[in-house]
Amino acid sequence: MSRNERGVYYGPDGKKTFVPLENNPIVFTGLAQKLGLTPQITYHDIYSLSSPDLLASIPRPIHALIFLAPAAVYQRVRAADTAAGLGTKGLTYDKSGADEPVLWFQQTIGHACGLVAFIHSIANGGASAFLSPESVLGKIVREAAPLKPAARAEVLYRSDELEEAHMAVAFDGSSVAPLAAEPNGFHFISFVSGKDGHLYELEGGWDGPIDRGMMGEGEDVLSSRALEVGVGRYLRLAGREVGFSVVGVCSEGSGG
Repeated sequence: MSRNERGVYYGPDGKKTFVPLENNPIVFTGLAQKLGLTPQITYHDIYSLSSPDLLASIPRPIHALIFLAPAAVYQRVRAADTAAGLGTKGLTYDKSGADEPVLWFQQTIGHACGLVAFIHSIANGGASAFLSPESVLGKIVREAAPLKPAARAEVLYRSDELEEAHMAVAFDGSSVAPLAAEPNGFHFISFVSGKDGHLYELEGGWDGPIDRGMMGEGEDVLSSRALEVGVGRYLRLAGREVGFSVVGVCSEGSGG
């Protein structure tokens, strides 16, 4: 296994693997700056999904949730999704452009699920109104949106600017970052609202977006119903597992 000057590893098969990101507002703020995003988009730790006092401290609306779950719980939820006919591990999803209620990226870079979750949270829902088409991420989204999933994933894979931005913040969390070559026991997932008013669960290792159903008028991704069919599914299957974390993606002012 080889490593480049940024700390990215390349396996025997040539696949590149990043250092995993921490689910941390500081990390995402730094990543946003590197990718040329507006400071109007803000990131907030959500310490409780049930305490009214703690939830009241989070700016609303919440445009997206970036959720980190232990791998064992992730596998339980995906097993239930498979049984319900909500996709598979293999890629059959084939939509692109105007056919999509959400913009979804397949993940082909190792340990980049945090980066893909971040992109999903900015490129969809209310946060997308703040995405400048001339920013680094805006240009990536503009190039990728019309493409089919495999070609779209290649846009992320070959982006030097995206790789540089990711690796520049990969060690900025509050915990010691694992090496790119080390196993990773967690999965990042994004929850966003689609153009059709539905709640979508987006994760680059699955078979496209997962439609979790219609959101009510005035609801955001932190509403009680969105939590019930989204993050709540993971928590109900947690058993004794710990290590969950949630970051909310919010905005200051109005998009345009």
